[in-house]
Amino acid sequence: MGKRILLIGGNFSPEPTGIGKYNGEMISWLADNGYDCTVITTYPYYPQWQVQSPYERSKNWFKKEVLPQGKGKLTVYRCPQYVPAEPSGKKRMLQDFSFAAAAFVKVMQLVWKKKYDIVITVAPPFHLGLLAVLYKKLRGASFVYHVQDLQIEAARDLQMIRSPRLINALLKLEKMILRQADHVSSIADGMIRKISDKAGREVFYFPNWVDVTQFHPLTDKAILKQSFGFLPTDKIILYSGAIGEKQGLEALLHAAASWQHREEMKFLICGSGPYKAKLEQVASQLQLKNTIFFPLQPLAQFNNFLNMADVHLVIQKSHASDLVMPSKLTTILAVGGIALITANEGTGLHELVSRHQMGILVDAENQEALQTGIGRAVWENTADIARNAREFAASHLSISGVMTRFKEQVA
Repeated sequence: MGKRILLIGGNFSPEPTGIGKYNGEMISWLADNGYDCTVITTYPYYPQWQVQSPYERSKNWFKKEVLPQGKGKLTVYRCPQYVPAEPSGKKRMLQDFSFAAAAFVKVMQLVWKKKYDIVITVAPPFHLGLLAVLYKKLRGASFVYHVQDLQIEAARDLQMIRSPRLINALLKLEKMILRQADHVSSIADGMIRKISDKAGREVFYFPNWVDVTQFHPLTDKAILKQSFGFLPTDKIILYSGAIGEKQGLEALLHAAASWQHREEMKFLICGSGPYKAKLEQVASQLQLKNTIFFPLQPLAQFNNFLNMADVHLVIQKSHASDLVMPSKLTTILAVGGIALITANEGTGLHELVSRHQMGILVDAENQEALQTGIGRAVWENTADIARNAREFAASHLSISGVMTRFKEQVA
């Protein structure tokens, strides 16, 4: 049996998207490769923002699951937490702290039972790092702090937290966690620079990955479009992912309104999230006949679904381009999709996409640029972009390659 690893994270498998997806795949890979893995998490709720079947009856209690996993072992402790049906800044803070309190109880139950060699926390929520610091002090484990999202800056820039005093206090707390960690990692160059600057330490690159075998290019878009109820001649402009405030998806609806004169242009919004009902209301007010809302697609047909699209929208507000590396982009690249990405020049996301020529870039929060970019993506020759996207995913984002480098770095 390999080393013992403890992950403390608010999102985990079987959540299909976001941090829960990556936490689940990371731990599964480590367990498959001989590590004894334990996870302290909560019940799956994202992106629906309600606890999912079959966990509804257990959501107010602690629950233990022991799962066979390859050469290793996987034990999952699920803790109760408050899940707001309509998340706001204050409600999400309450949610994060409710999980941290429940996870603290579980950490204290485990702390003297057996020693873990490595304790990993994934931000957000950033303050889970305090639990890892506590475990490190008590048992001498190596502490790995992985940053998926610069939560405090995002909350400030999106005005979810408006108190400068509170923001400064949270940044000081985060800096203490960063300095206590033995290893700090993040998913994008721009985020790495920001973390390194404020922590005064080295941060290593640990990107989100994609299964390049499961997600791959397919050729006959016409047949795929018909299988999802569209005409072969339709041009499918797809947004697939979480539907939340930081995406700025109202811009997509206004872009759809500007293209209503072209009957073949179909705007497809796939996913769930707290702002979906609001977007549907706006679409109704704008009388959009070219905009369709789809539910989350089953994994078994997701490769076909992505390959159907002519354009994949990766829309973010301007503040988010260096704070968040959109996880949906990795899968788009794997299928050789044409990604239209809103990211301003000088940000890490803009630099990465531009360097590898694997997407079409337009300025964030620029409605005219977005609408023009959609036209370019639909009618220009984008074969080189599609090829570059797939090659980048295969060379840099396969789970085996990313996790092998991670293991060499920390384990």
